[in-house]
Amino acid sequence: MTDTPAVAESIRTSILRRSYRKAFPSAVRGEGVYLWDSAGKRYLDFAGSAAVNFIGHGVQEISAAMAEQARQLEFVHSSQFTTPVAEEYAQALIEFAGENFRGGGVFFTSGGSEATETALKLARQYQVEIGQGKRHQVLSRTQSYHGATLGALAVSGNQRRREIYLPMVREFAHIGIPYCYRCSYDCKDGCRNCGQEYAAELERAVLAANGEAAAFIFEPVSGATLGAVAPPPGYLESVAEICKRHGVLLIADEVMTGMGRTGRNFAVEHWGVAPDIVVTAKGMSSGYAPLGAVIANKKVVDAIASGSGSLLHGFTYNAHPISMAAGLAVLRYLGERQLVQAAETVGASLQSALEGLRELESVGDVRGIGLLWGVEFVSDKRSKKPFAPELNFAGRVGQAAMKRGLMLYPMQGCVDGVAGDHLLIAPPAVISEEQIRWAVEQLRAAVVELTT
Repeated sequence: MTDTPAVAESIRTSILRRSYRKAFPSAVRGEGVYLWDSAGKRYLDFAGSAAVNFIGHGVQEISAAMAEQARQLEFVHSSQFTTPVAEEYAQALIEFAGENFRGGGVFFTSGGSEATETALKLARQYQVEIGQGKRHQVLSRTQSYHGATLGALAVSGNQRRREIYLPMVREFAHIGIPYCYRCSYDCKDGCRNCGQEYAAELERAVLAANGEAAAFIFEPVSGATLGAVAPPPGYLESVAEICKRHGVLLIADEVMTGMGRTGRNFAVEHWGVAPDIVVTAKGMSSGYAPLGAVIANKKVVDAIASGSGSLLHGFTYNAHPISMAAGLAVLRYLGERQLVQAAETVGASLQSALEGLRELESVGDVRGIGLLWGVEFVSDKRSKKPFAPELNFAGRVGQAAMKRGLMLYPMQGCVDGVAGDHLLIAPPAVISEEQIRWAVEQLRAAVVELTT
């Protein structure tokens, strides 16, 4: 249910709002997995504030590192200076990314959309630098999301977020995405065959590009658009082989899945895939500062360094010293408290609790990995028929849960871009088993409230 126009008018402020149909509580404090609003109400942040917060709210070590950097140096422009904190953080990220990125480089941004935009340009410039100037197309998948800028929207497949902007973007081929709950192929062998069918779609798209394909961008585990759909066995390995064979760069969008969220430093490690470029953000700073990054392997960096010698791209605030201090402090915190490993062990408890929701008539699927999970709702379990979009079922579950002090991430469109309701669940790694149990109980009660 939405507010009436009169109510919407009454909640207007000087902020250009993301929604004029609901009132937002004013958040004033955070600690661990909890947030408090100005009225003193406490909320358990079961979505990690859109899969951003991984280390927990209110960690004093992070704010202290930011304050210390601000006292020393608040800003320089990256066309004029580097900084010790940026150099140290970049080296630490290269090591965190693993052997595949040894000798590579990091370009820092203010968030995920900027990082995707950077990766697209980097892929194009790489191809030009190695004498492949014909290559400019970036292939991607339907039912995906890579960011809000026009370039990022062009390679995204989230229909609701794209449709009014399509006249403004240049698009290339979008291929199908493995989604085993609603697979277009034969899933009788544990989805291995369907994974190969979807991978074959990429090869056909590369061939149809007639030598113009520069890169393929993908989410190792889908984010908000599909809700934590993991790839079937063999799929990503085949995708990587196809890209390598055809000279197409492989770009892994780990904005949501990176920095430990799935129980590995980066999600591609679950499948032993080595992308040429990784895009990451969100958990890099855990929300303590605006921050994103592109991590490129040695092949990509060498092409530019030994070619023109100049990256034809930049942002005013890339490698901002205070954001660098936040990111470096978060990375150290992850390691000291072994939170990447915790995402795997705590994730097992989260999975066990969420699986119990399958007994509800409106829950069609529970899926995910580590601390990234999706719950899909259906109006009929046998046929997998979704709720009518206008019912906004997931949104109403989110509202009912919020009244109970539980924050979720509701989305629509997982079936065809319009129909299909699901929740994304991505709590901080410091969540306890008791907190998980309480959160799932509130989620269950919210669903039951709307279906009885």
